[in-house]
Amino acid sequence: MTEPLGPVHITARDIYDALIRLTETVNRLVDQGVGHADDIRDHELRIRLLEDVRPAPRLKRLEEQVDSLKASRWPLPSIAALVGLAGLVVAVISMLTR
Repeated sequence: MTEPLGPVHITARDIYDALIRLTETVNRLVDQGVGHADDIRDHELRIRLLEDVRPAPRLKRLEEQVDSLKASRWPLPSIAALVGLAGLVVAVISMLTR
């Protein structure tokens, strides 16, 4: 079967030229990325400082609200148990008085 593009010859010089172009491209990208690393570290530092400062008071308020809701809920099961116990006592008394 014949090749549609004909015979392809890649010489050592072609490989060398492609390698040089690739090396130059990589070096240019690395040079561009060097300045960005400092910017990224600076942004990360600022974000961490904001995370440390802002949510703490809000988180504390939310925890206090949750604790107060938990404290106000505890009587509900106790009241239900007392009502159930009172119903049992009334049923027993009505059975005994027949």
